[in-house]
Amino acid sequence: MKKLFFLLIVIGCTAAVFSNPLWCQEPKNILSVEAYDMLNAIPNTYLIDVRTRAEYQFIGHPTMAYLFPYHFFNNDLIEDGDTVGYQSNIINKSFLKEISKVFQEENNLIIICRDGTRSAAAAAKLVENGFKYVYNVKDGFEGPQFPFFEDENRLKYYRQLAKRNDLYAYKHRRYYGWQWWGLPWTYDIDLKYLYPPDKLPKK
Repeated sequence: MKKLFFLLIVIGCTAAVFSNPLWCQEPKNILSVEAYDMLNAIPNTYLIDVRTRAEYQFIGHPTMAYLFPYHFFNNDLIEDGDTVGYQSNIINKSFLKEISKVFQEENNLIIICRDGTRSAAAAAKLVENGFKYVYNVKDGFEGPQFPFFEDENRLKYYRQLAKRNDLYAYKHRRYYGWQWWGLPWTYDIDLKYLYPPDKLPKK
């Protein structure tokens, strides 16, 4: 029975590939250091930072990262459990249109955000709309909050230990991600990489 079920899945996926090549595709998850290696080794590979303008400028960004915000900040202060903060939950409706002006569907597009959350959503959106080679930097620029484990049980257990023992690193970032690997980054704004609608008009 299990073999039959698996066979039906394979047949269905194969049929979908011929009718719609993107139906069975999804972005590939890679680490920051893999992304950097691809940028240096594979032609037509580009890094796209989908964080907000403020993050890109004031927290810093990879030196070769193009800025295409996937979300914008709103002006509302939101309370979520024991945390309070401003949210970047306004979807950039021009995201796909602006990226399509600059990059081709056959380019290798590496998508990065703070911790891999927004970049995963943005990468999936690109694949859904015809981009063929899309990669999500799953550890992001700053990395997820410490401690981090993909296994939910280990995550919960070690988060409890870190909180109970009042570890300084608890819920801080930069223990994973692009910066943690020591990859090149900057605060400087290069107009070449800036979000196209923001670029200064030619004098």
